Amino acid sequence: MKTLYFFCLATLCLIGCRQNVEPILKEEATKFVHDVSDGPTPWTSETFEPTEDDFTFAIISDLNGGEREGIYATAVQQLNMLDPTFVLSVGDLIDGGTEDTAQLEKEWNFFDERTSKLNMPFFHLGGNHDLTNPVMREFWKNRFGPRYYHFVYENVLFLMMDSEDYEEKRMVEIYEARAKALKIINGEIEGTYEESEYYNMPERSIGGMSQAQLEYFTTVLEANPDVKWTFVLMHKPLWMREDEKGLAPLEDALADREYTVINGHFHSFSNTIRKGHSYTILGTTGGSQNPKDSMAFDHVSLVRMAKKPIITHLKMEGILNEQGKVPEVK
Repeated sequence: MKTLYFFCLATLCLIGCRQNVEPILKEEATKFVHDVSDGPTPWTSETFEPTEDDFTFAIISDLNGGEREGIYATAVQQLNMLDPTFVLSVGDLIDGGTEDTAQLEKEWNFFDERTSKLNMPFFHLGGNHDLTNPVMREFWKNRFGPRYYHFVYENVLFLMMDSEDYEEKRMVEIYEARAKALKIINGEIEGTYEESEYYNMPERSIGGMSQAQLEYFTTVLEANPDVKWTFVLMHKPLWMREDEKGLAPLEDALADREYTVINGHFHSFSNTIRKGHSYTILGTTGGSQNPKDSMAFDHVSLVRMAKKPIITHLKMEGILNEQGKVPEVK
């Protein structure tokens, strides 16, 4: 009997010892600490948003079509202040419009040198100034790879489209008509720009998309059916083109998901709801402006991707540093 008693006592001591060596779990440190113990408080709530699992990205608009010196370099500094996860573009990054590869090298080097000062990744997208002719297409391929592509980040799908996606013969026709129109504008030959062949080409304002590009993005959508959101970026508003070379066939493939469309090209900001979704045409980030257009302004766009995107367009003149000034170009 004594043996059983001592055995039970030893067992209880052993259990007690084991309990004493178990690590004590500390409560998570309080995030909000104050010394107001009772009565009213000078804050509205003590319930704060939990640790965020969202992210923020930025978008720049047209630099060219008459780039104004210093604007983009300033935007780069401002983007570093805003600190998005990455930066997207909607094209017209260089003046372009030439078959002179040495000139193209010079212009892209100048753009990339300024862009390299960003503290986050930058995603290139081509516009009509970047992809004006077959030579520029080949230059783009050798320097940046595909003209249209996609990626997924944090379960959000990005479709980066090429709105200058024409058959080579048609691209040459557009290029030659554009060159003639520029001579009219510059007074080198007689004529009226509004009556020129180029002015009346639909591709001048609304671009075009090949069947190959449509099939590519249709396959991408089929492979990514459960993403949280889809962003569709392009330079020219393909959604304004009503034939098979416009965005409508891809919009059909997008119909059963949440998506947002963003483009540039017009150098004038606007937003519309189409098919129940937001379609935005951005202003400029250094490109030429019509002084009579109140919606022609320099800005960067900031997108906070929470459950739904929260899009804020920030005029560059209002993004100030600690001294209350627009950052100076260094």
